[in-house]
Amino acid sequence: MIGELQTLGWLFLVVSFGAIVPIVPTGAAVSGAAALAAHNNPLTIVLVVAGGAAGAYAGDLVMYAMCRAGGEPLARRLRWLRDEEHLSAVKDRLAKNQIPVLLVSRLLPGGRVPVLLAAAFLGLSWRTFVVANAPACVLWSVVYAGIGVAGGSIFREPWEGVLAAIILVLLVSQGVGWWNKRRTARLEAAGDEQAETA
Repeated sequence: MIGELQTLGWLFLVVSFGAIVPIVPTGAAVSGAAALAAHNNPLTIVLVVAGGAAGAYAGDLVMYAMCRAGGEPLARRLRWLRDEEHLSAVKDRLAKNQIPVLLVSRLLPGGRVPVLLAAAFLGLSWRTFVVANAPACVLWSVVYAGIGVAGGSIFREPWEGVLAAIILVLLVSQGVGWWNKRRTARLEAAGDEQAETA
């Protein structure tokens, strides 16, 4: 039991750190921990979900506080702000539908950071952010734990399930990222084409 609690502590730290430094694959960490839990003690899957959600929530609160305090200059310095056109579109969506946008942002690979930045730059109240982000983090953790359990249940050895879960998460993330880039390029090309004909 002590080993499981230590693992959950590490999961919390990794996910918290990954929420602040967006290059850490936090979904893969939750999926891997869930795959291990499914093999060792299925009841601890609930603790994995709780640890992942708590880590994501804590990291998001820190990142939101940093964005609120430091604003756009800090976001540029930390290279969180890359695509200002996309950020503008996110600000518009967030201004119209605060809660749904915050809920969905965690589930879309690459969607959380622009929404956090837009929320901070728009001055979204702490109360709204805190309330909307909690279920978003739980939902995110449940989804990635589910991927881990699915990957872990297919294989006989725990390490095979962990590896499969991590590979699956990375493939899905990269696939969605590729699809978003391709869609953005098509929309830009269509916009340029309309501008030429006008």
